[in-house]
Amino acid sequence: MTASTPVPVPASPALASADAAPAATTDTRPGTGPRTPGTGPRTRTVPWVAMYHSVGDRSDDPYRITVTPDRLEAQLRWLRRRGLRGVPVAELLAARARGAGGDLVGLTFDDGYADFVEHALPCLRRWGCGATLFVLPGRLAGDNAWDPLGPRKPLLSADGIRHAAAEGVEIGSHGLTHVDLTAADDTVLTAETAGSRALLAELTGAPVTGFCYPYGTVDARAADAVRAAGYTYACAIDPGPLTGPYALPRVHVGQRDTSVRLLLKTRLHRLRRRAAAGV
Repeated sequence: MTASTPVPVPASPALASADAAPAATTDTRPGTGPRTPGTGPRTRTVPWVAMYHSVGDRSDDPYRITVTPDRLEAQLRWLRRRGLRGVPVAELLAARARGAGGDLVGLTFDDGYADFVEHALPCLRRWGCGATLFVLPGRLAGDNAWDPLGPRKPLLSADGIRHAAAEGVEIGSHGLTHVDLTAADDTVLTAETAGSRALLAELTGAPVTGFCYPYGTVDARAADAVRAAGYTYACAIDPGPLTGPYALPRVHVGQRDTSVRLLLKTRLHRLRRRAAAGV
């Protein structure tokens, strides 16, 4: 597919009369909520974070975790034409802490598949986007052995992870080996959180601040272990009452997500994800 140049979309001019009474206005960007002029800052939802996995061949994809490069290209184009930019989660949270970031969305890629460097990274470059890549330092150059169905997908080697980091990708931990932390004993829990962070810091030569719960499963014990290990945030999927810096909800983005579905998902996010302390 021939890459397109991102096209900026100018803002629409205001049409309301200066004599009209203030009306409720809505910012349709996913990190913002409704506001009435003159009533102070708009209510912000929890940040919108997209969850990807593999980018490549999806002819055998029982878990629907793969998008084709063409589909990812179209999804990033959609973001940019709406005035949004995909960034690493750490950058998104830092911007929101400054009271900014309304035009930013988090992009995450779980598991650290080798196809990230081959297919996802070029798409991100073309559209001026960044991302967080959650990897498994206990399975370097291995495969997705935790998935009972589907093809064996190769994972990035240490050199592949360093290459992604050199391109500006945030490297986060997905644990050591992709186990459900809510079922892990204390020894395994410590190894999967603190141990994986130490290994990745040594591998990349940089601090590792982000964690992602395998399978998206989290409970208070797992979140406490992530916090104690020194991370500043962690991503889940739908953490319910645990929602906060150590259990950020994310939106699955897959092959079927066209522009219409993406628009619906951003609007649903604004309805479902109210503000949470710390994010």
